[in-house]
Order: sequence, then C-alpha cells, then structure tokens
Amino acid sequence: MSSRTIRALALASAALVATTALAACGSKEEEKTAAEAAAGNAAEAPAIKLGYFPNITHAPALVGVNKKIFEEKLGSTKLEATTFNAGPAAIEALLSGAIDATYIGPNPAINGWSKSKGTALKIIAGSTSGGAGLVVREGINTPADLKGKKIATPQLGNTQDVALRAWLKSNNLNADTSGGGDVSILPQDNATAVQAFAQGTIDGAWVPEPNYSKLILESKGKVLVDEKTLWPNQEFVTTHLIVSQDFLKKYPGTVKKLLQGHIAAVKYIKDNNADAQKAANAQIEALTSKPLKDEILTAAFANLKFTYDPIASSLFTSAKHAEEVGLLDPVDLKGIYDITLLNELLKADGQAEVSDAAA
Repeated sequence: MSSRTIRALALASAALVATTALAACGSKEEEKTAAEAAAGNAAEAPAIKLGYFPNITHAPALVGVNKKIFEEKLGSTKLEATTFNAGPAAIEALLSGAIDATYIGPNPAINGWSKSKGTALKIIAGSTSGGAGLVVREGINTPADLKGKKIATPQLGNTQDVALRAWLKSNNLNADTSGGGDVSILPQDNATAVQAFAQGTIDGAWVPEPNYSKLILESKGKVLVDEKTLWPNQEFVTTHLIVSQDFLKKYPGTVKKLLQGHIAAVKYIKDNNADAQKAANAQIEALTSKPLKDEILTAAFANLKFTYDPIASSLFTSAKHAEEVGLLDPVDLKGIYDITLLNELLKADGQAEVSDAAA
C-alpha cells in the first residue's frame, strides 16, 4: 500500500471519528435542550397565591379549599388563599403581584386586561354561569315602572352593574354614573343592598347569588329579570379563573396543577351536590362567621351552573355592553384567553374541549 493511500485512509478515519464525536455531542445537546424544554413546561412554584370570594358564585373555589382538593393536586406547592369582596380589589391585587391567580367576574377581568394593555392576565377556565338578575318590590311589573325608582348594584362597573345599565338602555331608560337619570342606580355592597331592600329604602337590586335568592325568600321580592333569559342557551359567564401572565410563563406546571384542582372541584360539585353545598357553606362560615340559611343555600345552588367552559362569547358581549353604557373604552380582547392547558386536561380526562371564540 502506498504512503499516499495510507495517508488518505488515516485522514478518512480521523474525519469519521470526528463526525461520530460531533454527532454524539449533537445528540447529547439535543437531549439536553429537550430536557430543559420539558422542565420549563413543567416548572412549578414553591407557592401560589389564589384569590376568591366568600360567595356561592365562587363555589368551586370554596369547595376546592374546604375539601383540600387544591392542596392535594398542587402537591409540594403551598396554597396561599386570600379572599376579596369585590372584583376591582382582586384585580388590583393581581396587578400588584399580591396574588397570582383569582376567581373573578368577567367585567373586572376585562378592566384588568384593558388597564394593563393586555399584559397582566389570562383567563384559563370557566367556573360559574347564571345566578343573577333584577329583583324588585311588588308593584313594579314592567321596565317603564322603574322610572323614578332606586335600584342597587354591587359596584359601579362590576358585572351586574353593567348588565343592569345595558338592560335599561335596551328598554329606552337611562341612568348616569352619579345616580341620576330615569332610574337611580346606587352602588352598594351586597349585604347593604339586601338590608336596604328589606327596609324599603331601595326598590330593587340587580345582584348575584345568594343575594338574589335572599331578596326573594327573605324579603318577598319578585323577579323582574332573570339574567339567564337574556343570553343564548341561557348561559353567561358569572365567574371564571384568571392567572397572572408572568406566573403562567414562569410556572406552567403549577398552573396546570391548579387547573387539575379546579376540574376536580367542579366534578365534586356535580357528583356530590349535597355535600358540596355543605362544604361551600362551611367555608363561607369560616370566612365570614355567617353561614347561609339552608333554603337560601339550596335555592342559590339550583340557580347556578358550575362549568369549565368560559362561555367566551358572553364575555365579548359584556365588554360591548360596558362600552355602550360608557363604562369601558373600546378594548381589543384578542388574546385574553389561554385555555391550552385546560383543554389538554379535559381531553386527557375524556371530556369535551371548550372554546374561546367570540361567537
């Protein structure tokens, strides 16, 4: 064999060794990158700060906390639960980083999205539908009968306040934000509104459960508008679950486990309704020292639907209503939902996936 041939063979052999080494190195690098990506997708926080309200419309949260369903699903991640009495306060807490996720109504979520220019939050699941409307005293039978009357809502710009104003406008009645107009709208917290109605200082209130049932059963109020009758399929979002975008990006593994807890809590309510009612009421008592009467509890649960579906189309309609009554500047809600993890979990559980479409 000539020296030239030997040199050629040596070079080829060296090249083969180098190529093999590079390929092996590349394979290891690819494996490392894939492992890092998988770890990133499963990143978990040491703790999650979750907000919710001591209200039956937040029953999945009440049951999930009381029955320790969230704690079980979160595993090593510590649950730090905080309660709020109004949506705007919960949104401010989310914007400031005081909480990472919260159960909340649609309009505060829309306002938070608008205020942060779409950077603060994502809606990751539905929770509750229905359970709100206008209850009035005897003698009020039509929209026209409301002229000159005083009607309470929980807070200016909240979900029920927007619903009332939009409904009045659709019936050619006006109401300004200062309590003037054809109908005087008085923002009052729910407990105050219930008391004021019982005392006769207001003529009605557009409120969520359980206050809706309290006005009917305790103060002999009559239903003028059951809000679900205003919506397609009688479904509209009352409460959904939102999360900080920063927290979702950093700890998708924890958000996934939170959603597992949420799904388990909703399933528990559907499969164990009587016990779920007791658990929700026990949690309300623990938080407020005032459990609901059995008849109010039963009526409120019967008037609500607990669901993972965010009923997205109703959110977009609510935003339009808020704009039309002057409580919201035009806002682009594209991207407000991220239901990827929810649908992944629902599919794995053999359940139907949900939509975030506007219509």
